[in-house]
Amino acid sequence: MDITLRFRAYLLDDVAREAWRHIDILRQIRNHAVRDYYDADYNDKPSDYDQHKKFSDWKQQWPVFSDPSAHAAQQAISQIHDDLDGLKEKRDNGYDVGRLQWQGNGEFRSISYNQSSRFNVDHNTGDDRFVRLRLEKLGWLKVRSNRRVPTAEDINEVILKKQATGEWFVSLVVDDTVPAREKPSLTEIEPEDCIGVDVGITSYIHTSANLTVDTLDLSDEYDRYAREQRDLARKQHGSSNWEKQRRKVAKAKRKIKRKVEDFQHKLTTWLVRTYDVVAVEDLDVKPMLEGSHSAKNKQDAAWARFRELLEYKADVHGTHVMSVEPEGTTKECASCGVETDKPLWVREHSCPVCGHTEDRDLNAAKNILNRGLRQLGAGRSESTPVQTALPTFTPQREAVDAKRVVEAGSPEA
Repeated sequence: MDITLRFRAYLLDDVAREAWRHIDILRQIRNHAVRDYYDADYNDKPSDYDQHKKFSDWKQQWPVFSDPSAHAAQQAISQIHDDLDGLKEKRDNGYDVGRLQWQGNGEFRSISYNQSSRFNVDHNTGDDRFVRLRLEKLGWLKVRSNRRVPTAEDINEVILKKQATGEWFVSLVVDDTVPAREKPSLTEIEPEDCIGVDVGITSYIHTSANLTVDTLDLSDEYDRYAREQRDLARKQHGSSNWEKQRRKVAKAKRKIKRKVEDFQHKLTTWLVRTYDVVAVEDLDVKPMLEGSHSAKNKQDAAWARFRELLEYKADVHGTHVMSVEPEGTTKECASCGVETDKPLWVREHSCPVCGHTEDRDLNAAKNILNRGLRQLGAGRSESTPVQTALPTFTPQREAVDAKRVVEAGSPEA
């Protein structure tokens, strides 16, 4: 499995100007390849190999296409076909997807190399804080070594990217040398090591163990973001002051993104380290965001990314993560299984059949756990923790403020 290591990069002014010029040329090459693909006959679409061969003719017609690394240009063309494969996969799964879009000035922001002959790493800089990285046709740049920087032979791909804030970052794709833990068998799993997770708006998550984690309070960050946007609207578009203010807007937006990602990383790491089985809802987020008064809150929650992180880390830590069908988890009684309709503002589940009463989200989390355990044990004859995982006695809810969420094993945990 590949992992990506990200480092802050520092480029001299002339190197930075040249790198950005090459990236913009790669954007033009990409756009030309997209146009060439869609202009071709439906039954005779060019492959990436076909367009790599055409690239020599394109360089003759547009000499500026020869300025960047030819390898980087081929990478940009190959990325188009990876994107096309992604669109086809979504289309096959029933999604309504369109075509690849033309990218305007500043929308294409990276250059990549995946052959070790195209880059080199120099650790002998005399400064432990930095190493030097050489990229073909760009030259040397400094990389902050906040962690060990691999040697060139151990790097599968190098990606240099300029953020909207104006900062440069280098991503190094390497093989993961840490072996994944083996997931425990069903017979080894204890009921207390299983958890169901219900995601919502009033709290970020509510678990079947009656633990809730509050949603991040980003009101101050959004206020600052709005102020910076208002200031940007007052600047003359394209002026020096407009560009300075645009970077301030990008930094304000980046701060929100980083806070959400940091929170999600810590929370998902805690879940996979603490439990052997984690059951979550397989939510289709897109229709929930369309026409919803709470769309911004749901987007901040980033449920799809939360589940992706959970599944990725589960493979590393040896945890079973089960995605279950969300329909009916709120209506269904966790005690007897009878479904009861209730509007969103009703926050307590009360079963008219068995009389079972508890918090609405807690009831949903228990149903999610039950479904996950049934999926995990489907088709197996040995006993599973399904029957004993849900305690009959429900303790008083324990709420955790989002600011107190720390990664398991850290000094604050």
